[in-house]
Amino acid sequence: MKKPSSKIREEIARLQDQLKQAETREAERIGRIALKAGFGDIEIDEAELQAAFEQIAKRFRGGKPAATGKKDAGDGRAASGDSATQSPGADAGGLGEA
Repeated sequence: MKKPSSKIREEIARLQDQLKQAETREAERIGRIALKAGFGDIEIDEAELQAAFEQIAKRFRGGKPAATGKKDAGDGRAASGDSATQSPGADAGGLGEA
């Protein structure tokens, strides 16, 4: 009933490969979106940019309430969500000015 260690190692290697492929797809998707939004032209420290992305991720994971207070309205309107994300923070303001 128990798997031999060689089979477990093969499964781990396969899963690690799947993880690497999934991370690559996600990175490419995020990168394309960031370039379309103009992030490629902004001169900003990587740590500051990561902090801004973390704020955005927190907002979309439910860390901050939607500006309208309605769940459906916040999810369906990405353009207003982006401007609402950028306006409150000093870091986000710096992104728009550069």
